[in-house]
Amino acid sequence: MIRKRVISASRRTDLVAYYPDWLASCLRKRRATFFHHGRRSEITVDLNPEEVHTLVLWSKNFKPLLENRHGLKELLADYDQVYLHFTITGLGGSFIERMAPSPDAALEQIPGLLKVVGRPERISIRFDPVVFWRDGGQLKTNLDFFPALAREMSRLGIKTIRFSFTQWYKKAVARARKVGLDFYDPGPQEKKEAVKRMVEVAAEYGLELWSCSQAEIARLPGVKASACIDGALLTRLHPAGEPASTVKDRTQREDCLCTDSIDIGSYTQSCPAACVYCYANPRLGTF
Repeated sequence: MIRKRVISASRRTDLVAYYPDWLASCLRKRRATFFHHGRRSEITVDLNPEEVHTLVLWSKNFKPLLENRHGLKELLADYDQVYLHFTITGLGGSFIERMAPSPDAALEQIPGLLKVVGRPERISIRFDPVVFWRDGGQLKTNLDFFPALAREMSRLGIKTIRFSFTQWYKKAVARARKVGLDFYDPGPQEKKEAVKRMVEVAAEYGLELWSCSQAEIARLPGVKASACIDGALLTRLHPAGEPASTVKDRTQREDCLCTDSIDIGSYTQSCPAACVYCYANPRLGTF
């Protein structure tokens, strides 16, 4: 019988980087109350550690956690298992991800995070998204950063990298034009060639590549379809082997293979990182 729930914090905004005070307060009170966009009302989620199987944190900057701001690190210690999705695209500090930490600064956080979660399998690196753009007539991409990322992950014992190609939603296109980004959306053959390069690099360093919510990419050789929240994996990693739900999360996109979780973030918590390609609710004033 599945009793404990997986809590996601959060796909909707970067709670660790920009709302650590709110997140810590919720963990301390053992509940999170927030505006749910789908239900158009406030809801409250129980965060009692006895009811939580795994706490999944998503961020581009775990520095507030590592510095134990608001007692966040100490509060996480109350939970059986913490799993991290750490997005490192190589674009931090650029005009595309102006407020995200630089690649070097992000990589420097990983040894400390390994101490927090206990084992490298509880950290997933997200090279997400893969971005192409034109600059002065030249085609540029963050794929150039991938070999350095793969080499460092291999050294640290992290074997999984998840990725996807940028999906240029209308609001992201408008945002790109506002900051002067001449984005480029590669065709299927170009994406295949890019993935082939990534697969070769991943194989060199003994890494697995997982495609997030892009079924056509997951069918390419050397790539697996990702469940970024994977109940079977979280069960295997759980200190006591307690089962997590393996039922598909029907609130996610069709190609998403994630299993059930409850996300405690809200789109009302706009993200100051304001990444140009963001599909959520970046704080535009950051530009």
